[in-house]
Amino acid sequence: MENGNGNNVPAPRAGVPGPEVIGVRKGMFGARNGGDTSGYGGLVRTVALPGASSRPYGSYFDEVADELEGALEEQDLLPGNAIEKVVVDRGEMTLHIAREHLLRVASTLRDDPALRFELCTGVSGVHFPDDKGRELHAVYHLRSLTHGRIIRLEVSVPDGDPHVPSLVSVYPTNDWHEREAYDFFGLVFDGHPALTRIMMPDDWQGFPQRKDYPLGGIPIEYKGAQIPAPDQRRSYS
Repeated sequence: MENGNGNNVPAPRAGVPGPEVIGVRKGMFGARNGGDTSGYGGLVRTVALPGASSRPYGSYFDEVADELEGALEEQDLLPGNAIEKVVVDRGEMTLHIAREHLLRVASTLRDDPALRFELCTGVSGVHFPDDKGRELHAVYHLRSLTHGRIIRLEVSVPDGDPHVPSLVSVYPTNDWHEREAYDFFGLVFDGHPALTRIMMPDDWQGFPQRKDYPLGGIPIEYKGAQIPAPDQRRSYS
């Protein structure tokens, strides 16, 4: 269906801010080193993140934002210094938090009676090589059992300074999740009680889930035959 501009693409959804384009990805996975064995070497697409949303956010999101901002002000912390932006996209709310205020925001979300986000179900690492100055993202998923609500926190840090405060003191269940994000993405969680690799060997070089990690691997022997590493196989690009 044409969107009125003569382009055969879907029309933008009403009330949704324009996307924030951060780069262009080539190939299936965006890897830049090694042969592309996926068969999608010629694929080129724009990498875009949802832009900041404006009020009213809808659902319970406005109430959460109001309560959080009020609670931070009571602690003499300007909400604008802690909350970089609010994104509401596809029915979900993400609060982008400055890393130096992450512990304060997380503690407030957990302890304030009007918020009560008692459970963090983990932290996920994300790597956007073209998002200059904030290549690494740590994403936290929070749930309020008291109020039946779900929100997300996101912290962005540069590749050259991948430090994020650990939330284990606030949410002890984050212990192994932070170790996994460190192991695969190289996010360094300051204050973690034992930040060591959890999946890869201790002496492993690099962080395997970064987009710029080489596609090469270790040759595999199977029933007398040897399968070469991925970067040594046939390339379809």
